[in-house]
Amino acid sequence: MKIKLYHYTIPCRTGVVLRKQPLTERQGLIIRLEKNGNIGWGEIAPLPTFSRETLAECEAQVRQWLKKPTDLMDNFAPSVAFGISCALAELNGTLQPEGNFRSAILCDGDVAKFSAKLTACQAHLGKIKIGFNAEKEGELANLLLMQFPDLQLRLDANRVFSLKQAVKFAEKIAKPLRSRIQFIEEPCQTPALSRQFAEMTGIHIAWDESVREPHFLVKDKPNLTAIVIKPTLTGSLEKCVSLIQQAHSQGISAVISSSIESSLGLTQLARIAKQYTPDMVAGLDTLHLMQWQLLRQWQGSDLPLIEENSEFLRLILESED
Repeated sequence: MKIKLYHYTIPCRTGVVLRKQPLTERQGLIIRLEKNGNIGWGEIAPLPTFSRETLAECEAQVRQWLKKPTDLMDNFAPSVAFGISCALAELNGTLQPEGNFRSAILCDGDVAKFSAKLTACQAHLGKIKIGFNAEKEGELANLLLMQFPDLQLRLDANRVFSLKQAVKFAEKIAKPLRSRIQFIEEPCQTPALSRQFAEMTGIHIAWDESVREPHFLVKDKPNLTAIVIKPTLTGSLEKCVSLIQQAHSQGISAVISSSIESSLGLTQLARIAKQYTPDMVAGLDTLHLMQWQLLRQWQGSDLPLIEENSEFLRLILESED
């Protein structure tokens, strides 16, 4: 098997902030496997402030894997496990080529811009990142639901709100409109408080951070409607598929979601969504945060494409056994 490992750096658009830290560029590793004329690519891109592993640790783990390639990914960091497992899935032909490129449309507070994007994409599903100002964000959600009668919303709080703040958020949304909120991802600081919030407000919830906790198992709970799977933060493709199957067996939806991967990783997430969650719109509307695409084009994007010989992509390892 021929193996190449690249390091990439892609400039981000101004204003990208992760947990109060500006993200000026996205860095990651790209692994390319070739065997018997078949090729598989994978992206290993730990997300700053979210992933526990650093990029240097990822590179060390990939070099360790190269000494003894294996399909077993349990001992590797999540982003490493996901990237290598995707490359193996492409190499072996087990990841189908078709993707689901529909996505929930992110709203950053600019209603006119959001409206234009909904129209351009013929979409009826929006997403708002919340957790900064409960009452103002509640007012924005209420405004969007009133202004767009066919719109449904997903909201992501990242466990920021206290129960009191979360309830204040909900109080700004008219009760007849709340049924059009598909879910809020982890509105409160603990799962128990999030369940209490759902019971008090009638707004459905989804697990996000909880999915990545050790020994997590999907269990049906009142008002729990979905789990959100961010593969780069979760682990191997096999682990993600297992979580999807657990959820579906209990009547709970599974949503594939981005961790700001490049267009290479995003297109693979779209393929995973199509193959394993065909009836669910994924959360992949993050390519606009970057200034370039990498190796593969996202459907409908006009961003310039970085090829294999680009200055943004540096070969750091090449081997053949």
